[in-house]
Amino acid sequence: MSAATTRSRTPRTPDRLCVEAVELARAAAEDAAFPGVVGEHVSAVAEGDRVVTHYFEAKEPGYRGWRWAVTVTRASRAKNVTLDETVLLPGSDALLAPEWVPWSERLRPGDMGPGDLLPTDAEDLRLEPGWSGEDAPPPNSVVSAEMAQLVEAEDADVTDRAVTPVVPARGSIASVAEELGMRRARVLSRYGLHTAADRWDESFGAKTPMAQAAPASCMSCGFLVAIGGSLGQAFGICANEFGPADGRLVSLSYGCGGHSEAAVMPAPMRPAPPVLDSMASDEFSLRPVAAAGTSPEPDATPSDLGHS
Repeated sequence: MSAATTRSRTPRTPDRLCVEAVELARAAAEDAAFPGVVGEHVSAVAEGDRVVTHYFEAKEPGYRGWRWAVTVTRASRAKNVTLDETVLLPGSDALLAPEWVPWSERLRPGDMGPGDLLPTDAEDLRLEPGWSGEDAPPPNSVVSAEMAQLVEAEDADVTDRAVTPVVPARGSIASVAEELGMRRARVLSRYGLHTAADRWDESFGAKTPMAQAAPASCMSCGFLVAIGGSLGQAFGICANEFGPADGRLVSLSYGCGGHSEAAVMPAPMRPAPPVLDSMASDEFSLRPVAAAGTSPEPDATPSDLGHS
């Protein structure tokens, strides 16, 4: 091991004159900060030969754990210590702001408002080129002339909505691309389809508590509106206004209690007719009525009671 390597690994001894220049460092920190926000002297750290950094407590509101760092130095064989740098630095327990995140990564669903524009990256993995015309016939073919006319009509339609766009001829490349939904600059890639399906299935899929308690899945529900494309094989739109997913894209394996074929609710119970008619009065005689063919019983007299 060389002498230079040994010297570089040994801790530096702070320069005595630089270490003693505490008041010079404090004056520099107070000059950079507001009055009364520079606290006690914390430590002095050797940064190099005749270079020492003094640390002071920072008492500014909102800067808990921060320190004022003032670096002083002196020239070789010189006795005057000079100021090198003054800066406010965070300590080990400092309160720091969260790490900066690009706007494209901070954006969350629902953040966009009216008038906001969200540019899409040219290399977005969720998209892939649609029908770009690279496989178009030669320029002198009939189909190419038809496409040129169609492009002119679409350009005119952008500036004047009254112009009716030219419909591509049946059997042309443009008509096939339009029928397949590929006549766009970019379409969803396989990765974009999978990420969208996973996202939708998480909200309205088979693993949700609502679907677990449903009597049947959306596949057999009459309120399901079918959609086209490859996603139509796994998703549809709910049209039940009383369902939790009305107007939303739901998985065919999703379900809720508003299934069209759910058990019919029983008719409301009707009370049984009252046994006792409490709305009418019943007549009761004070004396027993004599039966037919029998003489009435004589009235009780005082003799019957044993009196003379």
